[in-house]
Amino acid sequence: ALFISTQPIPLFRTPTTPFTMMRFQARRLFQQCNTINQRFYTTELKTILANKLPERVREVKEFRAEYGNRVLTEATIDMAYSGMRGIKSLVTETSVLDPNEGIRFRGLTIPECQERLPKAKDGEQPLPEAMFWLLITGDVPTQSQTDALSKELHKRAVIPDTVYNIIDQLPQNLHPMTQFSTAINLLQQDSQFAKAYRNGCPKAEYWEHAFEDSLDILAKLPHVASAIYRNVFKDGKRIAPDTNLDWAANYAHMMGFDSKEIYDCFRLYLSIHTDHEGGNVSAHTTHLVGSALSDPYLSLSAGMNGLAGPLHGLANQEVLRWLKEIQARLAKKGKELNKENLSAEIWETLNEGRVVPGFGHAVLRKTDPRYQCQREFALKHMKDYPLFQLVDMVYQIVPGILTEQGKTKNPFPNVDAHSGCLLQYYNISEEDYYTVMFGVSRAIGCLSSLVIDRQLGLPLERPKSLSTEKLKEMAPKLKVAQ
Repeated sequence: ALFISTQPIPLFRTPTTPFTMMRFQARRLFQQCNTINQRFYTTELKTILANKLPERVREVKEFRAEYGNRVLTEATIDMAYSGMRGIKSLVTETSVLDPNEGIRFRGLTIPECQERLPKAKDGEQPLPEAMFWLLITGDVPTQSQTDALSKELHKRAVIPDTVYNIIDQLPQNLHPMTQFSTAINLLQQDSQFAKAYRNGCPKAEYWEHAFEDSLDILAKLPHVASAIYRNVFKDGKRIAPDTNLDWAANYAHMMGFDSKEIYDCFRLYLSIHTDHEGGNVSAHTTHLVGSALSDPYLSLSAGMNGLAGPLHGLANQEVLRWLKEIQARLAKKGKELNKENLSAEIWETLNEGRVVPGFGHAVLRKTDPRYQCQREFALKHMKDYPLFQLVDMVYQIVPGILTEQGKTKNPFPNVDAHSGCLLQYYNISEEDYYTVMFGVSRAIGCLSSLVIDRQLGLPLERPKSLSTEKLKEMAPKLKVAQ
């Protein structure tokens, strides 16, 4: 009898012998047959979504019929030139960001999610699988529902060997985010949405195929992301998954990090980075591309390209580099770390015309709750870590300095001001990889919203644009904003 392994073959290339060809064909057969098992695991979650759909569609239809002609926002010419900041023009069900309260995931704050969402048996942080369930359904899952979803993701995590083969051939100096986006596009060969659309599936069924693709993508992302990490920063040998671990812990394991603490760090990190309403670059790009009925693979890959930008997902790297620069400058001057010396260095940064990275936010006007929960984790697990002590002292000093400078509406830290510190403590020191981890997490929110988009039948997004010449023509006739 031929042994059929569902695990990736380390450094497996194109089959070249009869035996490896048999294994290749057998594994692909296993993958196809495994869809029968998948249907068992997805029944409950998919049934819940299907049962909620008529009421959700009715609610939106009635709401639009009654209030569809009401003015939602006032857009000024300045807003058009300023990244559309403050223009309320998107519908995103999964989360809402309040300037003074922070993010709420389906109405729940981060502390409430930490309290109410199911956890691993030996963990204290919420499971990202539970966060996905919450975002896509609006309900807090039970422990058994979350555990079943974990098993589901393990079963779906079969990566075609052709994908691994191409990932292995990518240049090591190619940025990890470029490799990550490439890997998602390579996985698109198995898109159920694309296949169903080609076969003329009814519009009412689009969401079902988007849902299946979304689960497949979430199952596979930790595998390709960890393979990229092992190729670029380690010895290139992949680590087999541990199906006894949850989604986040298994990701850490496949990267090469195994401890109770780091598993919980990954659960926290991958839960709080999932979603931040719909206007951020990665979420909006995924939604925009998806509105053209591009399948979830193509849509998410586009979103990840946006996340790779320095003003979005790369921000935590900039924070970490600035912190290390401060440490080096103090050491070079022979000065100890204290509030007086640190204040002088921060003022020097500002006087050079630079910003303090990790502070301020386009929407928030208070300390980011995602920063707070990371700080609480650090106080429990690494309070004596020198880099955390620097991060904590910066937190105590910078808001006052930025307020005194008077150039920012929000002088408080955001999520990026802390996340790099946690990863550094656990010896994940490769800063160029941090955005990949961010992307693995953000996929949960982006894909949840994409399924909901298809459920509601949202149309192609096509805002109207104007030239400066046209605006000049219109401007004298426009009223002044109040």
